Amino acid sequence: MQVRGLLLLLAVILVAASTEAGKNKKEKAKKDGSKCEDWRWGPCVPNSKDCGLGYREGTCKDESKKLKCKIPCNWKKKFGADCKYKFESWGGCSAQTGMKTRSGILKKALYNAQCEEIVYVTKPCSSKIKSKSKGQ
Repeated sequence: MQVRGLLLLLAVILVAASTEAGKNKKEKAKKDGSKCEDWRWGPCVPNSKDCGLGYREGTCKDESKKLKCKIPCNWKKKFGADCKYKFESWGGCSAQTGMKTRSGILKKALYNAQCEEIVYVTKPCSSKIKSKSKGQ
């Protein structure tokens, strides 16, 4: 019976200690944070080439910060990595151009990026004919 009481006491002490540790982390984050709320963020600048890990600089009044960022290597350079779009399905193939098209509507602009509301993307039509009857 004494072992159970001792384990219960130990568990209560551990919970109390972890709660205090969590409070300290939150307080530190508030102390390190800026009171400035009108941050202006620049584009993500990759460390090398045109994609991968990099940084973006932000300014607010006379403060400045650098944040780590990442540009996916398959991003659409035309739109920018900070503009996120919801795309429709691909349209039919145009016999005149040999291309198919789809449009995307702006879903989210990260870090106050300047994004177009609607964008259009084209790609070459596939020369392969897909058969729907498999496993007959």
